[in-house]
Amino acid sequence: MRLDLPRLRERFGAVLIYGLQTVYELDSGVIEHERKTRRDAAIQRVPYEDIHAAMTDMAIVIPVRDEKLRLLEGVLAGVPNACQVILVSGSERDPVDRFQLEKDMIETISTYNNRPIICVHQRDPLLAKAFEAAGYTDILGDDGLVRRGKAEGMIVGTMMAWLSGKKSIGFIDSDNYFPGAVLEYCHIYASGIAMSRKRPYSMVRISWSSKPKVVESELYFAKWGRSSVITNAFLNQLTSNYTGFETEAIRTGNAGEHGMTLDLAMNLGFSSGYSIEPYQWVYLMEKFGGMQNPVSADIMNKHVHVYQIESRNPHLHEYKGEEHVEKMIESSLSVIYHSALATPRLREDIEEELVMRKIKTDKAPPVQLRQYPRLASMDLEAFRQTIAREAQVLNLQDFITRTA
Repeated sequence: MRLDLPRLRERFGAVLIYGLQTVYELDSGVIEHERKTRRDAAIQRVPYEDIHAAMTDMAIVIPVRDEKLRLLEGVLAGVPNACQVILVSGSERDPVDRFQLEKDMIETISTYNNRPIICVHQRDPLLAKAFEAAGYTDILGDDGLVRRGKAEGMIVGTMMAWLSGKKSIGFIDSDNYFPGAVLEYCHIYASGIAMSRKRPYSMVRISWSSKPKVVESELYFAKWGRSSVITNAFLNQLTSNYTGFETEAIRTGNAGEHGMTLDLAMNLGFSSGYSIEPYQWVYLMEKFGGMQNPVSADIMNKHVHVYQIESRNPHLHEYKGEEHVEKMIESSLSVIYHSALATPRLREDIEEELVMRKIKTDKAPPVQLRQYPRLASMDLEAFRQTIAREAQVLNLQDFITRTA
């Protein structure tokens, strides 16, 4: 790929936020075809060899719940063969066992494409047993199983990536209609990781080029989703309150498509509901922004590098209605509102925003969502040993290579 050179736009303690980068070329060739020009000084070229090398060390996690099988099949088809696919399902198993249907489809794809795919159900009792043994019990519900939800699925996927020994991880939603967009996302993750020059704590967040929708019987390529505009504005306001300078550096507040080094993923907190993506920003600023005691001295010393890259492919996903958008807005603003960094004025602005959009009927604090501690805080060896003893149950015996 060929992209803008990453340009530092904001520094928040040990968190370095780079401005939005443009993809100029989806495939910039191989190393031996390099052509030097004076213009190269402003452009970052990532040859295919570097992208492929990064993808071989990368796991792509796809959380899914009751998705259309044809839609899910297209997403899987878009993931490069070099990546390890990890599908974490929260699909219903009664009266129709949709998870079994997903497994049957994945077995066929795995055979045809000659690639192993990890497929687990997040409500599997073995996973609950492993989390309990590791002391990570917040993720368990009253029934003793892993709670339902996207964040919980992402946590399971991250642990599967850790078990399989991967060095980086990327998340892709299961409702994407364009397999070509999925392919580009994976290449962007790999390019960002390669571009970071092996920095251990790097994150790549994707800004969609557009979100197509039909307006008056014509296809309209909207630049920003309604939730993204609002979330980005308040995250930037949160940042500006401490830097003293107004900023628009954060452009990917609701980036469901994002990747990072596994070392960073293991040191991030998680938030339930639709709040997981903006919570990552809030968590980074809280824990590594120098405002609170850091959870990792190594991260403070080596910094967190956050790259934001605009894709070329449009993002067309399943339309889930107005209620879904409102829940996303409320959940996103909730994690900002309840952040220890939020000022009284910022909280008041959020209350007014929710009332103005008729998401809430009066000015009151939004519901505080469940938050999970960083995965590095658990007993990782206990988790691995619990899974290893019964790996065949989850069909993971060929993947458990990581040691604590």
